Amino acid sequence: MRILITGGNGYVGREAVALLAPEHEVCVLDNLRYGRVRLRQSELERIRLERADITDRGAVERVVRSFRPEAVIHLAAIHYIPECEADPSAALLTNVFGTMNLLLACEPGCRFVFASSGAVYKPAAEPHSEAGEVKPSDIYGFTKLHGEEYVRHIAGQRGLSAVVVRLFNVIGPGETNPHLVPEIVAQLKCGRVSIRLGNIWPKRDYVHVLDAARGFVATALNSDVPPGETVTVNLGTSRSYSVASVLRKLRRIAGIRFALERDDSRVRAVDRPFLAADNSLIQRVFGWRPEHTIEDALTELWRDPDLPDSLLARYR
Repeated sequence: MRILITGGNGYVGREAVALLAPEHEVCVLDNLRYGRVRLRQSELERIRLERADITDRGAVERVVRSFRPEAVIHLAAIHYIPECEADPSAALLTNVFGTMNLLLACEPGCRFVFASSGAVYKPAAEPHSEAGEVKPSDIYGFTKLHGEEYVRHIAGQRGLSAVVVRLFNVIGPGETNPHLVPEIVAQLKCGRVSIRLGNIWPKRDYVHVLDAARGFVATALNSDVPPGETVTVNLGTSRSYSVASVLRKLRRIAGIRFALERDDSRVRAVDRPFLAADNSLIQRVFGWRPEHTIEDALTELWRDPDLPDSLLARYR
């Protein structure tokens, strides 16, 4: 199958490439915003890499027209919530207009897998089902919800077979943004014995990066969604852990005693107390289920963080 992966040089994207490249014809469309190609040499020898930005409609059309994908896994986005809040226009341009550019370039019958987020849901005290109420509390969540709406609309208009995948918190080696857990690991790896954090009470559903990649591959390859229709599924573990709990696990894994300092600059004005996925639908429809635990992810992250130099440079 010919599969186009946007953001294929990113955190989840490069793991999806690793899964697909041995058996499928893969094209990665990525703007290389992190400054270097992060794909493995063995994968680069098998795939087609196109450096382009999804906000450039002409470039997107040229790539899609020449590659003619049978399936698209659309991962490219501005993911980091503080970055979205600092520049909402940029988040809107990439996450919404970029998605529209890609949708309009696809031929009828193409499978279109859209990476959305659990951030679209209204805060609740129980795991979210796909039928739950949506009410984002930040710019990132709004852009993903708007993207979902355009996916459904354009899929219906153009006969695309679409899957909206609401991804929850990804964890493991290779993170490209300074999210909570890589921030903690970066501080410890740089010799800090006192960790500066914001709130430590929120609970999140942490899914291993390899399981996240497997989820997107499963929805792209195993899709029986009829042309013109859209299926929405959650991609998470259905378990939630507080920041305090993650810190306790990391202390055991790293074997390091460290203190905590409250950093008011890291405290979000709006912070959900709880976020977790009901993953029963993706299991039933696409046969996906998590294979790794949070302990697996933390152990691998500590052993081989593969963090961006820009993050480590903050604490050296």
